[in-house]
This record gives sequence, structure tokens and C-alpha cells, in this order.
Amino acid sequence: MKTRPADEFLNATLPALDLVYNLARRLARNQQDVEDLVQETYLKAFQAWTTNRRPRRVEPWIATICLNAGRSLLRRAAYRYETPVQEVRWPHEDVDAADEAIAALRRTVVHEALWQLPEEQRVAITLMDLAGLTALEVAKLTGSPRGTVLSRVHRGRKRLAALLASEVNEYGT
Repeated sequence: MKTRPADEFLNATLPALDLVYNLARRLARNQQDVEDLVQETYLKAFQAWTTNRRPRRVEPWIATICLNAGRSLLRRAAYRYETPVQEVRWPHEDVDAADEAIAALRRTVVHEALWQLPEEQRVAITLMDLAGLTALEVAKLTGSPRGTVLSRVHRGRKRLAALLASEVNEYGT
């Protein structure tokens, strides 16, 4: 029995959904734009898939699509002047509210620290550390030499550590 192209696409790309989502979170600031970017990435990937442009490795291929779509989003956002309102989420009954608040605060601190890095460093760290791609794969995705990618990751990690250390010193632990 022959499988449909949509089923083949989903089987091949759904394992990369976390990668796309994490990359989108580093390219877009608010949750709605992140979700739009993930959706746009999968739409463009599916369009390419149905025209028989199928990759050997899905993760770098779909990360490239997300990265390009994210750059387009950033260009469009430069002309937008509205500020979205953050959605309020209530903790579930079975979750300790204090633990949930502390975890959310930590995520927010790290997320904001990542946004203080230059885009090249933020993207390189996201692709290597969060997505698990190699420096060579990141170099191909970004169109940069491998050494440049390694330098961006190294400098970005150092800067991120310094930002987080100053944040911890500011609030005390």
C-alpha cells in the first residue's frame, strides 16, 4: 500500500518540530509570531516536499526554511508599530504555583539574555546548542564559514554567561 505524500511529510518532519519551535522562539519575540513562524515553516516545507524537493536530512533543511522565514518576519516587523499584549496563563491545580513561577522566571531570564546577543550569535547558539546541529551544518545553513560559526557560538556563550551572571548578582541567590 502506497503512503500519501502528506503522511510521508508528517512522518519525516514532525520529529523536527521541537527544533523549528525553538529556532522560531529565538527569531520572534512574542508567542503569536512564534506560532505563525512555525506554521509558515511547515507550509513552505510541505510545498517543497510535494514538488519532490525532498532532503537527505530533514533537520538542517527545515531549519533553513525556518531561518529564512524568520528573517522575512523580522524585515516585516520593522514596519509594524503595534505592541502585542502578553497572554496570561493560570497554573494547573496539580502544579505548585511557586515552582511554576520560578521556572517561568528562569525561562524568561534566559530568553531575554539570548535576545541581548547579536542575531548571528543567537542563531548560531540556537542551532548548535538547542537544535543539536554540527558547526558544519550551521555553516551551510547560515552561509558562513565553519570557523565563523564556531567563533560566534564561543563569543555568544561567553556573553550569555556574563549576562546571566550579572542577572544572578543583581537579584542575589
